[in-house]
Amino acid sequence: MISNRSYRFSLKACVFGAACLFPSTFSMASDTQSLSQKADAAREQSQKLELEQLQKARDAAGETQAREKKIYKKMQPNDWEAEQRVKAKKQFVERESREGKYLREAREAASKERKIPKPF
Repeated sequence: MISNRSYRFSLKACVFGAACLFPSTFSMASDTQSLSQKADAAREQSQKLELEQLQKARDAAGETQAREKKIYKKMQPNDWEAEQRVKAKKQFVERESREGKYLREAREAASKERKIPKPF
């Protein structure tokens, strides 16, 4: 009985294998006919992918340049800051010249003879 069952199993396996073999040979025949079509489709897909990647690279480069410009602007002195520096320097020079003027007048006054009226 055991041998009889194994014979059936092997027979079923052969039938199943043959059934699988025939459709694959038919599909190979249809594959060879459309192989050039598949190659063309693959070329088109490759070109599309390449164009997409190129566009992504361009976009990334543009974003990088925009970020660089933004950072560069932050690094540049602000107009308000520059104006404040010029204004502070001008005030310092004016204060220094005023102090010099007061010191000069004080020296001149000290070098003069005092003419204070004598009390009666």
